Amino acid sequence: HDDIAEAYRRAFSGDPVAAFGGIVASNRPVTLAMAQEIKPVFYEIVIAPEYEAEALKLLQRKKDLRILVAQLPPGYGRAPAGYLDFRRVKGGFLVQSSDSVPETSVNMKKVTKRQPTPEEIKDLLFAWRAVKHIKSNAIVLAKDKTLMGMGAGQPSRIISAQIAIEKAGDKVAGSVLASDAMFPFPDVVEAAAKAGATAIIQPGGSIRDEESIKAADKHNIAMVFTGERHFRH
Repeated sequence: HDDIAEAYRRAFSGDPVAAFGGIVASNRPVTLAMAQEIKPVFYEIVIAPEYEAEALKLLQRKKDLRILVAQLPPGYGRAPAGYLDFRRVKGGFLVQSSDSVPETSVNMKKVTKRQPTPEEIKDLLFAWRAVKHIKSNAIVLAKDKTLMGMGAGQPSRIISAQIAIEKAGDKVAGSVLASDAMFPFPDVVEAAAKAGATAIIQPGGSIRDEESIKAADKHNIAMVFTGERHFRH
């Protein structure tokens, strides 16, 4: 969003309860308007590349709030592999290129009878970028480039979907769903349809892809495959 205060409001609305005691991270300078939105909520940390003078004064009045400055790496979010990702293992480290998803490079293969609308495509791209940051099994519901609900770290994809739907509540209607890995069964599609989601983005690649496609067609859901998974552990 062009207005960082509005971007914060939308992020906060995704789960106001979970926000309590959390961390606010911004990729742009914190404005006074954003600081005014932050002030009533208890947070541990706010981190951003810069702060407007009045915004900084306001935030400094909050007791026990740590205010940090951090610059984004050059080219962050644009390069295919913006940085290296490390995982510690016994006796050493696993090193790999980061899971960077430049929006222009997402290859969306349309696999259902109904094609996603331009607005759905925008939300699908937003949801696909969001779901990569969530621990697998991960499901995200989004609408108007706003996260409505998420399910994370569950042993099965359907449980993550059920949690995301429950979190979204009545906001799930008209939303899109993103999954960080393929659907082994059509159960997530059925759950999304029942809740009122209208489009789905997922990697594809399951031996039962056709079952999920048929389920999407049955419910007039537009579904696209990316050919790449996130699957964060």
